[in-house]
Amino acid sequence: MKILILCTGNTCRSQMAEGYLQHLDSSLEVYSAGVEPGNGVNPFAVKVMKEKNIDISGRRSNDVGEFIDKKFDYVITVCDHARETCPVFTGEVKNQLHIGFEDPAEFKGKDDAVLNKYREVRDLIFKELGEWYRSIVKEKSKISPVGWDKGDM
Repeated sequence: MKILILCTGNTCRSQMAEGYLQHLDSSLEVYSAGVEPGNGVNPFAVKVMKEKNIDISGRRSNDVGEFIDKKFDYVITVCDHARETCPVFTGEVKNQLHIGFEDPAEFKGKDDAVLNKYREVRDLIFKELGEWYRSIVKEKSKISPVGWDKGDM
């Protein structure tokens, strides 16, 4: 299954979602991109994902334009701005859906408070995308998904 996760900057939410889905099922082909890509992955996102043994440190911010003509089973927007400005794909997109999350990069405060906001968003991403993943796998195979571990939530 080929999946593209979109957000505005491709520095936090989409990167965490991509890392999580790849961790959940290594047979998935998962990519992430931004409609207005930033400069790399947010260090707070890297830190909270590492707490769950998922390394997203070596990634870069990708522009959605790199994927416009590709085929995807799912294109998932994870922020309202990306949903509103999502381009028309010239490649085949079988399913397009929106599972929105708050942007932790907009949260202001001391590092501990900021980290807690990133953890909150990470855990919501794990919960929502985990439920979505289980529902599509169950629908396709009527069995439990390979690699699903409730401890990952």
